[in-house]
Amino acid sequence: MKNFEPIRQEMRLHVDPGLETMLVGGFATPPAERHWKIPSVRFDRFDVWTVSKVGQSTVVKFHLFAVLGLGLFAFISGAGFGAASASQEPTHVAPFSAQSMDGTEIQVAGSSDGALTVVCFLGNDCPLVKWYVSRLQSLADKFADQKVRFLAINSNHQDSPEKIAAFVREHELKIPMIADAGHRLADHFQAERTPEIFVLDQTLAVRYRGRVDDQYQPGVSRAEPRRRDLELAIEQLLAGTPVEVPRTAALGCLIGRVAQRNVEPTTEETDTATVLTFAEHVAPVVYQHCGECHRPNDIGPFSLIEYDEVKGWGAMMVEVIDQGLMPPWHANPEYGKFANHRELPEADKQLIRDWVAAGAPLGDPAKLPPAPEPAGEWLLPNEPDLIVPMGSTPFEVPAQGTVDYKYFVVDPGLTEDRWVKGAQIIPGNRSVVHHSIVFIKPPDEDSGAGQGWLAAYVPGQRPLPYAQGFARRIPAGSKFVFQQHYTTNGQPAEDITRIGLVFADPDEITHAVDTLVALNQSFEIPPHNPNFQVDGSLSSVPQQAMMLGLSPHMHYRGKSFQLKAVHNDATEPAEVILDVPRYDFNWQHVYAFDEPLPLEGIARIDFVAAFDNSAENPANPDPSRTVIWGDQSWEEMAIVYFDVAWRIRPDQVDEPSTTAGDGSKVAPASESTSTVPQVTAKSPESSALAPTTPDANETSDRTQSDDASVDAQVDEFFARFAPTGRDRIPEASLPEAIRRFAGLDNDNDGEVSREELRNAFYDRAERQRRRANQ
Repeated sequence: MKNFEPIRQEMRLHVDPGLETMLVGGFATPPAERHWKIPSVRFDRFDVWTVSKVGQSTVVKFHLFAVLGLGLFAFISGAGFGAASASQEPTHVAPFSAQSMDGTEIQVAGSSDGALTVVCFLGNDCPLVKWYVSRLQSLADKFADQKVRFLAINSNHQDSPEKIAAFVREHELKIPMIADAGHRLADHFQAERTPEIFVLDQTLAVRYRGRVDDQYQPGVSRAEPRRRDLELAIEQLLAGTPVEVPRTAALGCLIGRVAQRNVEPTTEETDTATVLTFAEHVAPVVYQHCGECHRPNDIGPFSLIEYDEVKGWGAMMVEVIDQGLMPPWHANPEYGKFANHRELPEADKQLIRDWVAAGAPLGDPAKLPPAPEPAGEWLLPNEPDLIVPMGSTPFEVPAQGTVDYKYFVVDPGLTEDRWVKGAQIIPGNRSVVHHSIVFIKPPDEDSGAGQGWLAAYVPGQRPLPYAQGFARRIPAGSKFVFQQHYTTNGQPAEDITRIGLVFADPDEITHAVDTLVALNQSFEIPPHNPNFQVDGSLSSVPQQAMMLGLSPHMHYRGKSFQLKAVHNDATEPAEVILDVPRYDFNWQHVYAFDEPLPLEGIARIDFVAAFDNSAENPANPDPSRTVIWGDQSWEEMAIVYFDVAWRIRPDQVDEPSTTAGDGSKVAPASESTSTVPQVTAKSPESSALAPTTPDANETSDRTQSDDASVDAQVDEFFARFAPTGRDRIPEASLPEAIRRFAGLDNDNDGEVSREELRNAFYDRAERQRRRANQ
């Protein structure tokens, strides 16, 4: 008892003398060095109490029933930084009280009325929290009349009370929010991540711990949750039945704790060892490798500029660095050199690890390097010369459900040809715009020019400036087509996406830039297949052009993507020009070559896209589903975009020609806004034909060669898809990719005839011939 009095005086405890004797005699004398002091909540690792405010004093009342609860002592004594083992996880939570952000006294204690308490650990800038906060509020509203109380706790070091209050206002959160300074309540619960949920019964036993549901995970966004874990747990407890799944993994952001040194360095160590500090050692590394995105107003979900921000996110930084998730880069370094390659040297990784482990000291602020400037609205060489919105009226995105691709056609008012040396798309509402692509729609589409690529906004991709003299042409009178892919996030939203253009002086242009596309739409990925491969080719390669960069595109089942250049000289081995062994849907990079790749001598460029449709793929929306081509993220695509350029100045070289794989001449890309090459589907498993949509305005001179080729294609198509002995194919029996994109049933009678199919193949052959003869 002799050591308890000074501790009691320091903590201003009001304790019943008999209970004091039991507590101290029954456990141990609390060591003074383990005290935690915060304004409204205090804990000692050996004690359990509720807390209330009396004037400026903190009054702590011990609760004997909680101290004697099963497993409680092991829980309290095991609290600390880092993940808890299964044996340390709390089975009961000690009563506590604290003030919410609005000053309300919140008490969490046992009851006899069967009430449930749902404690939600949240953080301001964690993407998963932003996705789930409205769903938590909806659940709180749903169960409000059934003795279920929700509480929110923010324990992040980097989230100040002012920032937390702004978060509550922004998300219209009615759930009481507690600012947990010093992460005391997080330690009390042994909470690790945000969002992480604890459901407590009337005795404060933990009946459920983990995620809200399985719809959102890092890098995963399903159309609907497969299991609503939190909602089911509450319903089962209210029904008086055991929780079927009482523990799930919370997969969000680590709570922003700050590690403390367990042992202070000796004077000798301090004199001889380099003390790592943010100002002198860490800030230069973070600013160089992280500040590109993690700065105010940029695409990073949080900023890593201010000391407190980096300190609070320190443990999370170490985790994603060790997992190879940051800096984001997915190309195999054995193939190709890329100008926008991201790499964090191992020495810098270790520096960050050591600094976090040492408690993340600031050091001398005078030694801080200049911080990256906040991002401007436009990441272009200069302010746009022209800004074009997708419309004057915002598009309304619903709170829930699937939104099919939306297309908005606008007239930018270009009365003369313009050359664009910089283009950027800015969503009006990043929280719901998954991607936006702007195409150029020339004034005379019957010319065969088609719709050309202008710019894109996709996850993880940043606009890359063109080199001096390089630009993309927009013909006079063209319109812009905005292709918008929206994803719902639980709240109604509005969006007006814009594109900004920087024009170039035509007299300065030496190279025209265009985007070629290779794709394969005709595949069917079987259920539970972990490595289904889809092949395709860019079979018309501009021989005098150069490739500036390329960008593969797949969805959640995308596993890997490899491209090889096949040379005209068959004796030369195919050359790997890009290998992405671990494709990540959230980082759709443009891989910009360090030096442009000359295309002369290359007959075609083949790709192999591999998909993982197994349950082992954590991003897989549904491994039991057969997957075909489709717009939505739970469907799939196999595409690669090639940015190419060729000289256009007569005083430099002659106008280039394009040689197809069969030796025929194809129009140089400069003669049209876009050249979309023929795609060859080589995989036996995915050889279904996908004819192009017939064009009633086109006429053709059909040759005997055409007749023979088309008849063979029709026979092959019918052999695969037609019922035995039938000369008509029910459209409903065709793969969805063909039904959606081919448009074969011209008379809308629900069936595809041989004549309809023959016309489609003739039309495709004619367009290819016209393109070759231009």
